[in-house]
Amino acid sequence: MVSLGAKRNRIKAIIGPTISQNAYEVGGEFFDRFILDATENSKFFKSTTGNKMLFDLPAYTLKRLKDAGVTGEWVKECTYENSRRFYSYRRSVYNGHADYGRLMSIIAI
Repeated sequence: MVSLGAKRNRIKAIIGPTISQNAYEVGGEFFDRFILDATENSKFFKSTTGNKMLFDLPAYTLKRLKDAGVTGEWVKECTYENSRRFYSYRRSVYNGHADYGRLMSIIAI
């Protein structure tokens, strides 16, 4: 977008429905990759049982947007927790379902 003339400080990104931290359990190897990139990334993880952690994908994405000079916000809709409104691959696997549906994202100019 910038190469086409957009100004970063005028771009507003909206993070649509996505998995929230309370539902996004990851293993230690996932955590390790983020820490290798930047030790400050540890703030996006919360410990849980065993070698598992909960990752805050929306907060991490918002930080990356901010670092790039782009304003952003999350609609605060969790695809895992809200089964009435959203499909979730992770939820489908957890519940033993054969299929999980699809989501689509759109960029409007």
